[in-house]
Amino acid sequence: MLGEIVYLHSDIKKFLSASQPVFDQMMALCGECFRHQEGRKTQRIRLGNKRYFIKQHSGVGWKEIFKNVLQLRWPVTGAKNEWHAISKLQALGVLVPAIAAYGQRGVNPASQQSFILMEELAPVISLEDLTRSWPGNPPSFALKRKLIEEVARIARLLHTNGMNHRDFYICHFLLDISQGVEHINPSAIRLYLIDLHRAQIRRLTPKRWIIKDLAGLYFSSKDIGLTQRDLCRFMKVYAGKPIRDLSDSDKLFWEKVKARGEQLYRDHIS
Repeated sequence: MLGEIVYLHSDIKKFLSASQPVFDQMMALCGECFRHQEGRKTQRIRLGNKRYFIKQHSGVGWKEIFKNVLQLRWPVTGAKNEWHAISKLQALGVLVPAIAAYGQRGVNPASQQSFILMEELAPVISLEDLTRSWPGNPPSFALKRKLIEEVARIARLLHTNGMNHRDFYICHFLLDISQGVEHINPSAIRLYLIDLHRAQIRRLTPKRWIIKDLAGLYFSSKDIGLTQRDLCRFMKVYAGKPIRDLSDSDKLFWEKVKARGEQLYRDHIS
């Protein structure tokens, strides 16, 4: 089956040859390799004076598909998942990488090829890197509060609109530092969510997947010096109501999130 270019920004066309299939040219792009797993490669490339990240999927094979199915997981077979997730989040007002091109080829899920080309976000810093020094060098109260509230707002938007991330860690939140990391304005932060290739979209988000997402946040932020008050602030924004108004079922939900997060942390350090 011929490659189908679902989307191609006009800026990209000038870098492609008219004598060769566009799909083949996109799959042949090479640059700095960031991740290379079976069936998927993530690279940073330069086209003209701009940098992009391209994820090229070459097919996961039936073995990987059956393994996921037996583990009751929905297998990710290509870039289509990320295309849909980014498009939905853009519609919800969540900051995500801008898509410059997307295409897929084939109908067999085991051998289907696809790619997604996204503009590089720069200059940015992940929340994992930003907060690494917080235990010994705490940020301003205003900055910490704003970041907690913004992460909670994004999480709430995802989960109340039928989405879950599946890799919901603070390393996948990128903060715009155009003014320099020492001059971040808490009242004007721009926080991006990335790495959406495993995101799921449904009419309603199952509670077990919500718990998994929030446990990932808890686990990945456990060593950055957050206080109980900080956690309560997150819960308040996420739940959309004061902590004192939480029902018994709400409290049980957060206890499950904490227990799952603690287990992730124990597994990580063991």
